Amino acid sequence: MRTIGKAVRAAAFVAAMMLMALPGISTAAEPGGAKGMHEGHDHAAHGGNDMEKGEKIFSGKVGPWAAEARLIDMKAQMEKSGVSAKTVAQFAGKRHLMLFLTDPATGKPAAGVSGKVAVSGPDKASSSTVTLVVMGEHIGADVGMPTPGKYTFKAEIESGAKKGSAAFSYTLK
Repeated sequence: MRTIGKAVRAAAFVAAMMLMALPGISTAAEPGGAKGMHEGHDHAAHGGNDMEKGEKIFSGKVGPWAAEARLIDMKAQMEKSGVSAKTVAQFAGKRHLMLFLTDPATGKPAAGVSGKVAVSGPDKASSSTVTLVVMGEHIGADVGMPTPGKYTFKAEIESGAKKGSAAFSYTLK
């Protein structure tokens, strides 16, 4: 029985990740690709919260790269997708952190990047370190943010001989 439960959770997670990836895939396939997705798109017009890409929590430099960090509320995303309440409940307190890195000269997504993010939350239980995984046009990881309060993210990114770091914060209400 325990194995079946793990398989169901794994399948739900994979389905969730695929649902979150679909808007990015269809947009990246349009003329201009991923570069076109960032150009001319006024995130401020959406209050910095574009549901497909989550809420923007950082924009700046990470070493040699231009960077944008976004958070998706996984529970809210699952609720909108129409999955069962039981599945939605499994995503309570979880966010998906996405870090978009681009070459500032070309605007093209950075290739071969990897990294880690240390998350410091308002209490010990909400602090962790996660490995960022390549997911299409971004690197990302799921992070637990169970408690309202201030979260600080410290990203360490590398690609070959290039390295960079950035710190940014977000207050969960």
